[in-house]
Amino acid sequence: MANVIDCGEQESLSRAAEMVEGSLFDPYMYRVEMPFSAVYYPLGFPLQIATNSLDVLAKAQEIWGRYERWIVMEPMRLQVGVRDDGSRECPGMVTPRAHQHLMMGIADAGNFFICDLMRGVSFAWVTAAAMEHPLYLRSHILESAALSPIANRYTAPVHAACVARQGRGVLLCGESGAGKSTLALGCARAGWTFVSDDAVFLVHGRNDRQVLGHCRSMRMRPAAAEMFAEVRGRPQSPRMRGKPSIHIATSELPNIRAEMHCQADFVVFLNRAESGAQELAPYPRDAARRFLERHLNGWEPLRRDQLASVDRILTADVYELRYRELEWAIHRLERLVREGS
Repeated sequence: MANVIDCGEQESLSRAAEMVEGSLFDPYMYRVEMPFSAVYYPLGFPLQIATNSLDVLAKAQEIWGRYERWIVMEPMRLQVGVRDDGSRECPGMVTPRAHQHLMMGIADAGNFFICDLMRGVSFAWVTAAAMEHPLYLRSHILESAALSPIANRYTAPVHAACVARQGRGVLLCGESGAGKSTLALGCARAGWTFVSDDAVFLVHGRNDRQVLGHCRSMRMRPAAAEMFAEVRGRPQSPRMRGKPSIHIATSELPNIRAEMHCQADFVVFLNRAESGAQELAPYPRDAARRFLERHLNGWEPLRRDQLASVDRILTADVYELRYRELEWAIHRLERLVREGS
């Protein structure tokens, strides 16, 4: 027979359980104070970060300190707790999962984030070991936690680079490895305005084709070092799905003009090959829509607004750029912007 504990004994046990090594028993870490806070503007959206580590705010300042507020709304909230669990190795890759309005990314019990997309509220816990690997902390935790509400609740994400010339933006679409980042950097070095190298965001509820991008940084494949001297010798970092990349702040690149947003007048799908004719040709709008819809949220209340934003961007002219040579591709895009075809 199980032992029965009366109310007095239960109360004594509860009081005893509350005291562990001189502090309140707090298995869910409800009571951990987050005394440091600041507001940042990733992609122009206000985000308030609360944390128990000034190093977290220093990293957030490095990532978003140069972004200005562009969207007027109540700040999203992100709480980031840091604790030392005794580990010293960099955590593993973060695995993303979602259910309706909840999204999470989990590496292990000490390194994860969870977001309520509808409320714009997120929290994360990271270990001291993760804090010692700043590129990991940035890519897997801070950026992912901050951008999840933006990319699912407030915008439609598009897997594309973006550059602009004479005030006219060009989205460079394609699968991973199609050359989006390389062509974007090549255009930027040729005098174009750099907006983003891999992803842009269509803000809901607008009547134009304004897009937002990560203009303050770019991530290049290691192979880009063969083409661009400014990429050589920089450290590599694993990305969300394990692809190695080289992170570069655009402020470190000479003569690069960067802007967070632009009007997208052209959507161009990249088809890079070692042989065949180089040309710019019309691209089926239905095929473009299928590509853009692949990265939208799967929950209908969120997906509905994202589909409307995709339809709006596809009022732009849509083309396929078949090319072998980077310089030819840049000149052909310049002619597209200048002549409209």
